[in-house]
Amino acid sequence: MSHAPVAPYPALRFRRLRQADWIRRLVRETVLTPADLVWPIVIHDGEEARIPVTSMPGVDRLNVVEAVKAAMEARDLGIPLVALFPNIDSARKDAFGSEALNPSGLVPTVVRAIKDAVPEVGVMCDVALDCYTDHGHDGVLVDGVIRNDESLERLVEQSLAQARAGADIVAPSDMMDGRVGVIRQALEAEGFKDTMILSYAAKYASAFYGPYREAVGSSKALQGDKKTYQMDLGNSEEALREVAADLAEGADMVMVKPGMPYLDIVQRVSSTFRVPTFVYQVSGEYAMMRAAMQNGWLEEERAILETLSAFKRAGAAGVLTYFAPQAARLLG
Repeated sequence: MSHAPVAPYPALRFRRLRQADWIRRLVRETVLTPADLVWPIVIHDGEEARIPVTSMPGVDRLNVVEAVKAAMEARDLGIPLVALFPNIDSARKDAFGSEALNPSGLVPTVVRAIKDAVPEVGVMCDVALDCYTDHGHDGVLVDGVIRNDESLERLVEQSLAQARAGADIVAPSDMMDGRVGVIRQALEAEGFKDTMILSYAAKYASAFYGPYREAVGSSKALQGDKKTYQMDLGNSEEALREVAADLAEGADMVMVKPGMPYLDIVQRVSSTFRVPTFVYQVSGEYAMMRAAMQNGWLEEERAILETLSAFKRAGAAGVLTYFAPQAARLLG
């Protein structure tokens, strides 16, 4: 992009446009609003209203009633979309993630409850098996290997269960090859032509997912790591190929995950494809910021809005963040 010629100092003083709050706001290039936020909500299948997540201060696992209340809060704060992530009883987990296909399971139940109570708030559901498997992986594990094609069959059924319950967006986060195409085909075949797919297209094998795994109860179960299907941290061109493939298969929107360590990927994806590009400020990012805030090492409100604005500046259409309700209140 070319820029206009710059006059020499003192004819040009950059600080003229920084001298007061009103002019800084007037010429600001990137503006963050509550409409840019997606609130990830961890739900659980017990009776207890709220269960604190130890490694994520301020984040609780919510039961069905509290999840509906959170969706109502999102509506009141101007947050357009909530994303559901389940913590289910370990007794319901098996090697194949069978509970993910249950039409009366936790996620479909919460989807129906939210859409009945707050239909104007969007609901997004995670499509992956890690919350439902006794080995903690996103796909079917056979003889120590994640089987791609066998996993696709179950991911399709999981997506259909979510769509039948009323989910507005299904979001495959599993990183199996070809999953967007088969999910899109299945949705069309069942008449869910308006159900959106937000693909976790560039999801990296990251050290920043640990607190989330505690939140959804998969950390102790996880056998090994996820490096055979999640992306390698050193790759950038591969992210573009992943995004291109998912868009060709029918994704409406794409996501980069994690957030701050991968701002370059967010910028490349958004500028290359010009499609709605989302980014996830993941649990590890949230946890380390919270820890620094609690120790007085970070100025809380400024740090929250600065990091979220950075995602917007990089080209993100929206940000999944556990700070969503607090950020929306600050922005409001």
